[in-house]
Amino acid sequence: MAEGGERQHYNVTLAILTLAGTAYALQQTMVIPALPALQRDLHTTTTWVTWVLTALLLVASVSTPVLGKLGDQYGKERLLVISLALFFVGCVGAAAAWNIWALIFFRAFQGLGAAVFPLSFGIIRDEFPREKVGVGIGLISAVFGVGGGFGIVLSGVIVDNLSWRWLFIFGAIPVAIATVAVHRFVPESPIKTPSRVDFLGATLLSVGLVCLLLALTEGESWGWTSARVGGLFAGSAVFLALWVVAELRVPEPMVDMHVFVQRQVLFTNICALITGFAMFGTFVLIPNFVETPRGLAAETARLVDYGFNASATKAGLYLLPSSVTLLFAGPAAGVIGRRIGSKWPLAAGMLLSGISAVMLAFWNTETWQILVALAVLGIGVGFAFAAMATLITEAVSATETGVATGMNTVMRTVGGVIGGEVGAAILTAHLIPTTNVPSLRGYEVAFTIAGAVAFVGVVAAVLVTPRRERLVVVAEASE
Repeated sequence: MAEGGERQHYNVTLAILTLAGTAYALQQTMVIPALPALQRDLHTTTTWVTWVLTALLLVASVSTPVLGKLGDQYGKERLLVISLALFFVGCVGAAAAWNIWALIFFRAFQGLGAAVFPLSFGIIRDEFPREKVGVGIGLISAVFGVGGGFGIVLSGVIVDNLSWRWLFIFGAIPVAIATVAVHRFVPESPIKTPSRVDFLGATLLSVGLVCLLLALTEGESWGWTSARVGGLFAGSAVFLALWVVAELRVPEPMVDMHVFVQRQVLFTNICALITGFAMFGTFVLIPNFVETPRGLAAETARLVDYGFNASATKAGLYLLPSSVTLLFAGPAAGVIGRRIGSKWPLAAGMLLSGISAVMLAFWNTETWQILVALAVLGIGVGFAFAAMATLITEAVSATETGVATGMNTVMRTVGGVIGGEVGAAILTAHLIPTTNVPSLRGYEVAFTIAGAVAFVGVVAAVLVTPRRERLVVVAEASE
């Protein structure tokens, strides 16, 4: 472990943290194109194979703020090594999974790797020169989206030519390298919170989030009006309310509610929810859209007036423009935010995300139109992700960075789940008669709603800080 007197150059630290973030982002999405192969090889149902995604999502949402808080208390580098080590165990176990239950279990283990992002943000804030913090956070934020896009592309190639087990074998390699590199070269932060673990708050938050995300992810299959879904939503509301009460009363809360409702934190988290909705409300529809064969449906002779009949691999390639532009947009947002305040890159990111969704709604007859719209989406998401992380780290004390950025990540995840489910529900409500194929009108409505929500996010972004605080930031930048 790098000690306080043996601190590496911050570029070395940034490279290692980027590798760790990329490894997690790739694993998060690589299984999506492989779900049919998993269902076939493991002899399971569509319902259970979707839990390969759901299990990671649930554990990541619950563990991210908890591990972020533990990093604030016991050392961010230490918790990052632990998180990556558990993530590596999940990769190896998933590669060797003997049935669907084993695969779901080890995918849940992989969800512990999501803490790489809040812990990395904390390390960057503690270790980097002040003028480099925004760029560093921007790059790590961009990795979250870039890795996700490349993960889908790589998955198609691997599944088409090798066994699905190689998804996890290839995934384990960068995780192992990142774990060793973090332990060896990333310095431990001298900034820690000398407090006790808030087990009550962590438990109430975990149960509340599990109930909420389970209801959202299973609502379509169980029925939105079913007793199970209604009970989960009610349980989520009760446990999250109890969590707020508990955090206001315990002497050393996991999340300081007075900070959580602070203007900059509150509106940034609202933007995270909206960004997740708009991004996933757009992103998850594109593969289905481009894979649809245009023309007459073979079985019903119904006209399908959209789509490009793309293979799973080609569908992933459609997402590449967004990944490329996102990679450059994240660090650029950090530079811009340093000069004029991070809320303006956030507002620009929300605006561009909305524009891209509207472009997809009304400008989708040619391949190049889809690619241009997704390139715009990548810039918007890259700006938004980077700006949100910077705004949170600026608003909280150094001893609260991990848990605060962890909660922001959770808000983005919840927004993404809602966006994905709303998009799926809209397509289900707009099927071509006598087929199971969504109509073009369904996609237009879904993309338009995603765009409208993103435009609401522009207003929320502008409200993140009052005008007088923006003037202070500009004055400081000009000194």
